[in-house]
Amino acid sequence: METELIVKIIIGLIVILAILIFLLFLEPNKDTKSKEKSSPAPKIDIQRKEEPKKEDDSSVDMDLFDLVNVIKNRRSNADTLSEALELVIKHHGKVHKKLGLRPHPDFDTYIDILFTICRHPNANKDMIINFDRELERLNPEYKQEINEAISKGLNSRGL
Repeated sequence: METELIVKIIIGLIVILAILIFLLFLEPNKDTKSKEKSSPAPKIDIQRKEEPKKEDDSSVDMDLFDLVNVIKNRRSNADTLSEALELVIKHHGKVHKKLGLRPHPDFDTYIDILFTICRHPNANKDMIINFDRELERLNPEYKQEINEAISKGLNSRGL
């Protein structure tokens, strides 16, 4: 009787453990992320310097993932990169608070942006420095993580 109860408890614990492991590796947005990666990179409308800038940003797409796609596009020129980085800071510059000592999972997107601009062939030092400073200014609690990402990105840059 006792051994039968112990066996049932062990089997129950194994089932619960299997369910938890399954949920750990389950990515709920996996299908939507793969669709976003396969879509072509959107274009950002850059206004010319001789034209006065309008406050109507309806022609420019402000979605963070679209801006990341523009930044990751190796064919993006310096003006497009600069505009995309400014829009990221302007509309998506504030990262969620840390989860204890760990960064928020959304911060991975910003690390990806930092790596990408450090390795982008059309990025210059002014773009990298300005984006770094603005991101640190808006998110002082992530200063160490931002500095580490910049260091790793610059170290991975081909000479």
